[in-house]
Amino acid sequence: MNGRQLADAARTIRPDLEVLFITGYAEKSGVSNGQLTPGMRVLTEPLVVETFAARVLE
Repeated sequence: MNGRQLADAARTIRPDLEVLFITGYAEKSGVSNGQLTPGMRVLTEPLVVETFAARVLE
């Protein structure tokens, strides 16, 4: 199971769950190219701590 599959499974239980993916392989993952649904965000590595903190607070 990859991260997207886990997020989708978790959302069957909690449909309002916000999801933040962090990846170094966004172009090859199932979270890029417009495949995110509302409430899902993605950060790519390397990431800036301030950016990470801002996304978590959102």
